[in-house]
Amino acid sequence: MILLAKFLVILFGFFLIGVGFLMLLAPNRIWKILNKAASTPRIHFGELSLRMIPAVGLILCAPQSKFPEFLQIMGWFMIGTSILLMLLPRALHYAYAQKCTAMLPPNTIRLLAPFSFAFGGFILYSIL
Repeated sequence: MILLAKFLVILFGFFLIGVGFLMLLAPNRIWKILNKAASTPRIHFGELSLRMIPAVGLILCAPQSKFPEFLQIMGWFMIGTSILLMLLPRALHYAYAQKCTAMLPPNTIRLLAPFSFAFGGFILYSIL
């Protein structure tokens, strides 16, 4: 079980790095994805459910990591916020996504790419 959790967390780290490359090289594509967040029930519940998979992995792997408290808090935060967003009306999540995309034009998304690289690298460093 721990081996599967570690594998999921490693995938999560590489996913964040991949998102960083997309943010850097195709910020318009990322903007369109963000703009669709919670736009339909399928997208809303799908994204929140998928988000909980690496969260459980973080919690299970935390004791063997370099930063156990941080990873455990991060995992529980991801699960808690996912459940909260599932319980709230989807329209609120969608309105929030729309507000965020209005504040994040594609050029700003490109500037935020290093944070995705750094966070993905931190996850990998923590677990490997």
